[in-house]
Amino acid sequence: IYECEAATYAECLLRAIDANASLWGASLRDANLRDADLRGANLGGVNLRGADLRGANLRGADLRGADLRDANLRDPDLRGANLRGVDLRGADLGGASLRDANLRDADLR
Repeated sequence: IYECEAATYAECLLRAIDANASLWGASLRDANLRDADLRGANLGGVNLRGADLRGANLRGADLRGADLRDANLRDPDLRGANLRGVDLRGADLGGASLRDANLRDADLR
């Protein structure tokens, strides 16, 4: 996937996208992204509410303003990811690797 901005992929199964690909503003609500390789992807403003991101590689990904409410984020690699302004209410971040991640203005309630 290279450019799929504002597309809708509800409840889809996605395993990998090319580095630096853009899904900006897309809807991936309830999507199965378990163990997906999303390194360096532009996921800004993406609706990932309720998505399964267990074990996903999001290293260096740009998730600014994404909706990750109620997402399963157990054991993902979020090192160096931009999570500025991300809504993480109700998300499970157990075992998440967040070294050098930008969590400024993120909602972690």
